Amino acid sequence: MGASAGDFRKAMRALVGNVSIITVGQGARASGLVVTSAVSLSVEPALVLFCINRTASAHPLLAEYGCFGWSSLGAGHQALAERFAGGAKGAARFEGAEWEVAVTGARLLRGAPAAFDCTVEEMTDRATHSIVIGRVEAVRSTPNAGALTYWQGAYRPLAETQSMTS
Repeated sequence: MGASAGDFRKAMRALVGNVSIITVGQGARASGLVVTSAVSLSVEPALVLFCINRTASAHPLLAEYGCFGWSSLGAGHQALAERFAGGAKGAARFEGAEWEVAVTGARLLRGAPAAFDCTVEEMTDRATHSIVIGRVEAVRSTPNAGALTYWQGAYRPLAETQSMTS
């Protein structure tokens, strides 16, 4: 039987998700998408996991290129999230932000709170999505960048307001 799609969607909106951008491809074939499903899978070896709809333009590029960038978004990155979530297509999504090419050739967002350069280790199809497992080849981080979250159908920035002490 299972839950209805509407009930499931409503319940999932009650969960807070970290907003990240997954980038794949190069040049005119560059693409990317916003995800709130990117998480750590393992520390040793360093593995991450995210889910992608199989109809997404970036999906076939993951298998073709075999690598991807995962850039978590900071408090000031909402416009970029909106551009990647549908405001622009393909390589145009990358405009207006600074990117660096990582070891694998994937693009990472400069100034991202955390960014991971990954090779595709495994893709497993389930229902409408693929579960992608990536091996982390390199990491970048930017202190004090805050975070961009998604909750109740809206982006919500979190800025660091005070330093943390031990």
